[in-house]
Amino acid sequence: MIEAKRSNSKSSRQLSIVRPVCLAVIVVLCVIAWRPPRTFSQTSLPAPTTNPPRANPLSEGEHDFDFNVGVWHTHIRRIVDPFSDSSRAVELDGTVSVRKIWDGRAQLEEIEADGANGHWEGLTLFLYNPESHQWSQSFINSKMATLGSPLVGSFKDGVGELFAQDTLHDKSILVRGLWSGITPNEHHYEESYSNDGGRTWWPAFIATLTRERAEPSSDVAAGAEPMSTAPEDHEFDFDLGAWKTHSSRLIHPLTGSTTWVELDGVTTVEKVWNGRANLAEYKASGSSGTVQLLSLRWFNPKTHEWNIDFATPNVGTLGIPAVGQFRNGRADFYDYEPINGRSVLVRFSIWTTGADSAQSEQAFSEDGGKRWEVNWMTHYTRAKKP
Repeated sequence: MIEAKRSNSKSSRQLSIVRPVCLAVIVVLCVIAWRPPRTFSQTSLPAPTTNPPRANPLSEGEHDFDFNVGVWHTHIRRIVDPFSDSSRAVELDGTVSVRKIWDGRAQLEEIEADGANGHWEGLTLFLYNPESHQWSQSFINSKMATLGSPLVGSFKDGVGELFAQDTLHDKSILVRGLWSGITPNEHHYEESYSNDGGRTWWPAFIATLTRERAEPSSDVAAGAEPMSTAPEDHEFDFDLGAWKTHSSRLIHPLTGSTTWVELDGVTTVEKVWNGRANLAEYKASGSSGTVQLLSLRWFNPKTHEWNIDFATPNVGTLGIPAVGQFRNGRADFYDYEPINGRSVLVRFSIWTTGADSAQSEQAFSEDGGKRWEVNWMTHYTRAKKP
C-alpha cells in the first residue's frame, strides 16, 4: 500500500501544481461509519480529564497558517522536468478557497485552475500536531484521486518549510514546500525537488496567490453541487447531516478479551470538493474517555472506488487509507495495519438500517480474512438532515 502510494505520487504532484493552495484532505473514518484511531485499537482509550480544560488547548504554532484562510486568485507555473536543463513549463490560473475546520486544528483547501491542458481541481488537508508543533499537508488531485506522501514541517521567522520523501523517474527524491512573502493580501509558494540529499533544490511548482475575499462563500463551505455525474459519487449521500451515535468498543482486540466499553456522541457530515468527498467530525465520550476524529472519504473516478482516511487531535497526519466499494447497499473497506506489533487485515463496513438510521463496524483478521473479530460497532440515528 505504501509503495503504491509513493509510485503514484509523482503524477499527483505534477498535477497539483500549487501546493500553495494545496489542500487535501481528506480524512475519515467513515463518517457515519467512522473508524477508531489505530492507536485505540491497541490500547485503552484515555481516561477522562479531571482538570479543567485549558482556554487554548492547542500548542504554539496553531496559528501559523491563519494567513491562508480566504479566497485567492492563484497563478501557477509548473516546470515539466525539474532535473533537466529544459525550461519548459505549464502555466495555470485559478481560484483557491481555504477555511478552518475541526475547531482550528485543520484547514481544508479546495483548488480549481485552468491551463493549456484543461481544467484541474485539487483538495488539500492541513493538519496541526500540537505535540511536535508541526503541520502536515496532504493532497489529492481530481484526475488521480490518490493520496500522496504528506509534507511535514513548521514555520520559522515567517517562512514555512515542509518536507517529504517521494519518487521521480523511479528514483527517490526529497520534496520541499516553501511558504514565503506572506502579507495579508498575498503570499508565495514554491515546491522544489532534491536528488542529492538537500544540497541542491530544483523548483518544480511556483505559485503566487493574491487575495480575492477574506472568507469562502457559504456555498463553498457547505460543499457545492458535484460536477461529476457518476452514480458512485452519490453513494455516501445517505449519511450527510448530523447524527447521534452509540458505539461499543472491544478494549483489547485479538487477545481473547470480552471487555467492551460504551461511548455516546455526535457525528456531522458535509459534502466537500464539489461533491467528490465527504468531511466528518466525530466526538464521543464514555467511561474510558473522549474520542475526537476528523474523517474524510473521497471517490476515485478511475478505479470507481471510495477511500477512507482519518486524523486524531494529537497526531496531525493522516493514516493509511482504506479502500472499498458499495455492493447491495453495504460498503466494505480494507487495508493492512500494524496492531500490537503485527500486520493485521482491517475491514470497515457501513450500511443503512432505515431512512434515518445506519450502522457500521470494524473487524480485524490475522489470517488474511478467513476469520474476523469485530471490535468496534456504531449505531447512528439522524439528528438533522443536510
